[in-house]
Amino acid sequence: MGGGWVLGIESTAHTFSFGAVTEDMEPIPSSSSIIRPTEGGIHPREAADHHSDNASLLLQGLLSSNSLSMNNLVGVAYSQGPGLGPCLRVGASVARAIATARNVPLIGVNHCVAHIEIGRTVCGCDDPVLLYVSGGNTQVITRLDGRYRVLGETMDIGIGNMLDKFARHHGYPFPGGPEIEKAALRYRQSVELPSIDGLELPYAVQGMDLAFSGLLNAADTLVEKGASFDSVCWSLQEHAFAASIEVAERALAHSGKKEVLLGGGVACNNRLREMSTRMAYERESTSHAPPRMYCIDNGTMIGLLGYIELKTGRKTPFESSGIDQYMRTDDTICLLYTSPSPRDGLLCRMPSSA
Repeated sequence: MGGGWVLGIESTAHTFSFGAVTEDMEPIPSSSSIIRPTEGGIHPREAADHHSDNASLLLQGLLSSNSLSMNNLVGVAYSQGPGLGPCLRVGASVARAIATARNVPLIGVNHCVAHIEIGRTVCGCDDPVLLYVSGGNTQVITRLDGRYRVLGETMDIGIGNMLDKFARHHGYPFPGGPEIEKAALRYRQSVELPSIDGLELPYAVQGMDLAFSGLLNAADTLVEKGASFDSVCWSLQEHAFAASIEVAERALAHSGKKEVLLGGGVACNNRLREMSTRMAYERESTSHAPPRMYCIDNGTMIGLLGYIELKTGRKTPFESSGIDQYMRTDDTICLLYTSPSPRDGLLCRMPSSA
């Protein structure tokens, strides 16, 4: 492939991924590998070793399958945070090495914001509320007064982490979310009119925030008391997703936006997509969800945000390229919006220096 392109490196948790975006803002599918623990959750050091072991092969796969030439590389973007420290450091080290070898700019980006930008690009929405639902994060994010604002978030564990823990407790390995979705669908198809009676779980909404640990414990207790695994999976999804959609709906009302965008691995779930579509329709708004390969962690979204930031003149000096595993979305200034947000006092713009 001729023409310039930006490399994106994703390494925040279980996935190590190289992706690319052309200078025409065309996303190129990622070359990725996911560590799948045989038992327990993700161990950061084991995940970092996995990333290091697979880096060279994955990069070669991206280049060869898309006919990309390193001679046309114009920048290297990487997830600077948030995420697991050891995993982030592998991605940052690989990014520095490539940027140095090819003498191209380095761009550290916010992983959460990358989910917004890939969604905006491939779905065609302009100024959405993002319902970001993944293993490590559950946030409702939008643009207000020139910055991305977290209007609500989990106060304990991410929704994806909650689903994985429930599945693991009942014998299903990581990732558990797809297994729970299958079980919930089996239950829904086995009964004519499913009822929540006897399957009640705590409601996860607390103001504009969410909490999922109580939901997890109560679901485990239901199974221990004799409820079928499939029925509890159905109830768990209904409660957790309804709570998440409720907070997203409140964010739409608060911000005056007319678009909701789903992002993160849990956004692959069809039931969540159905709920979001129905809520948006009832609010005379629209719901958007990227293709599943762009919902999960991927290098392409990192490359896209890196390209956008590079286009505005922002680069990351090597002395400022360290990772930040607690990086906040609130600290990120918005980029390349076509119009002011309904409640913006300022147009989004980059700072004069990086």
